Amino acid sequence: MKKTGMAKSDAKKLMGKMVAPGAAGFGNANNVAVDKREQRKRDQALGLVPFAVKLNDELVKRLHALAAERGLDLNETVADVLTKGLAA
Repeated sequence: MKKTGMAKSDAKKLMGKMVAPGAAGFGNANNVAVDKREQRKRDQALGLVPFAVKLNDELVKRLHALAAERGLDLNETVADVLTKGLAA
């Protein structure tokens, strides 16, 4: 870290504005972030498997628009599109 970065970090510590990652502030207890290990266990219990692919930017934009239109998250939308596409 550069000298200026250290100075900024020290200033944040002095001002009390430095927050630990994942720590909930006062009154924000219901916004608790789930750690990656717990999320992986939840996904495995649902039978989900991580599957990374590289897609064209335009296709990704269309998938995001379709997900927003349907009110679903991107994972559900992609799964639905793939299921319908493979059934045809």
